[in-house]
Parts: sequence; C-alpha cells; structure tokens
Amino acid sequence: MDRIGVAAVSRNYFNLPLWIALHEGMWRAEGVEVALELHEGIDAVTERLRDGRVELACGVAEHVVLDAERGGRLRIVAGNVNKLPFTLIGAPHVRTIADLRGRTIGVSSIEAGSSSLVMQLLAEHGLRCSEDYRLLAVGPILARWRMLQSGEIDAGLQGAPLDSIALDRGFTALANPRDRFPWFQFTSVNADAAWSARNRDLVVRVLRGLVRAHQWFHGNRAGATRIAVEETGVDERYALRAWDEYAAHEIFPRDGDASTAGVQALIDISAQIRALPSRGQLRAEDYIDRSYLDAARASR
Repeated sequence: MDRIGVAAVSRNYFNLPLWIALHEGMWRAEGVEVALELHEGIDAVTERLRDGRVELACGVAEHVVLDAERGGRLRIVAGNVNKLPFTLIGAPHVRTIADLRGRTIGVSSIEAGSSSLVMQLLAEHGLRCSEDYRLLAVGPILARWRMLQSGEIDAGLQGAPLDSIALDRGFTALANPRDRFPWFQFTSVNADAAWSARNRDLVVRVLRGLVRAHQWFHGNRAGATRIAVEETGVDERYALRAWDEYAAHEIFPRDGDASTAGVQALIDISAQIRALPSRGQLRAEDYIDRSYLDAARASR
C-alpha cells in the first residue's frame, strides 16, 4: 500500500469527492492510503504542496497560475470546483451592492481565490477596492460565515450550502457570480510537476480513484449527502440542497477533468484586476497537465 498526503481547505463541501474516495474505498482499491489534511487557510495548503510536506493538494487554481508565473513547478492535474457554487452574501443591513461602499468584505486571500471575483463584481458596479471598500483576508467560507454573523465583515462569498443557510437566517443575496462567469476554475487538484513525473503510476492511481468518486457523487444523492453531513456537520436538508446545485450544474465534473474555459476565465479576471507585469503565460493549457488524468481514464 502506497501512502501519500493530500492537503485541502477546511471542512467545506468542495472536499466531497475526496471524502467519497476515502469512505467508499476508491483509493484503497488502487493500493493507495491517503492521509487527508484540512487547513483553514488556502495559502497553507499551497505552501505544504510547494515545500513537499504533501504530495497533492485540492486548492485554489489561481495559486498554480501565480506559482508558474514565478517560475514554480505547480500544475493542475485534475478538476474539482469547475463552476462557481457561490452567492455574494451581505449582512441584513446590506441590501444592494451599492450599500457595500465604505464596508468590509471578507475573502479567503488577498492574492488569490475569492478576491478576484469580488473585485471584478464590484468594479462592474463602480466600486474600487481600497478606495470604496476594504478587502479583509479571513480564510475560507466557514470563517467568512462566522465573521458575517458576528458583524466583523459586511459581506463575503458563501458557497453551497452555507449560502442557503444564510438566506434562511435573513442575510442578503447580492449577486450570483456564476450568472456572470459561467465557467471558473475555483479549486483544482494540484501537484508538483517534478514529483509527479517521478511518481507517475502513483498519480495515475490516485486520479483513477478520484474519477470514480466524481462519478459516484453524481449517481448517489443520498450517499453523497450522508458523507457530507458526517464530514461537514451541516444539516441534511442543506446538504441535499448543495447536492442538487452541484449535480444540476456539474460543479464537480463527472470526468474529473479541469476546465480549460474555467482556468482561462480566472486568468483573464485576475489580469483585469491585478497588476501582474511578470505574467509569462496567457493560455489555460500552459497550467494544466492532463497526461495523468488521461492515463487514469484510459485504464479504468
């Protein structure tokens, strides 16, 4: 049995394919024992992958783009959240995007993740970061939800099922980013290119199990909900709503692949918002290595 470490962000619904592969034995069937680490900060997940403390990571795709621009070796090897499952949620006193002027918005990280989306959405309503509102790096969606309830932030992106919970408690839906950006590679399965090349068979087996987990998700509403409830602690009714949204929009791709259109969308949005004079690659394909996933799907 080969052993590897996989890092992911928090106890949120994004990780469901990983939990399915563990609960349903997809990785054991491939002769792989996966130690799954959950971290509250998205930066910590990428740092652990970059320095070799874990072999794979389920993290924000923008970190791979930024790492490659700086000469790093990180690459996207599979998909995870290929479409946005978010609602921009405001506190009860925030009724419109215009009401965010002078307010504080929580994001996962200033450098990557949800911040590009928030900045783009607000720019389209004439609000400029730092001048008209403040971004505060607070961590992933669970942290944003806690701070939204406590009043420490005035708005933030909330992923399914937390967005449904927020709306039922009187918070405000300000925007659905998926309406504006139908494809967006928010999170992906990422690896160090040098390590992957040395361990090709192992990566293929891990991804083969993960593809099975993705397909199992789409065919097992009750089973996926049971695992989501156990791992996240969310009420069953909200976990069912999350499954319905993810399955209807194929937010988790059935084939486990990353979305070229989704990666290109995050590159383009980031380029519009951020000053990145060192950007050396502009095509989504330059950040995706599908060779391992292709081998995994061909050998199923």
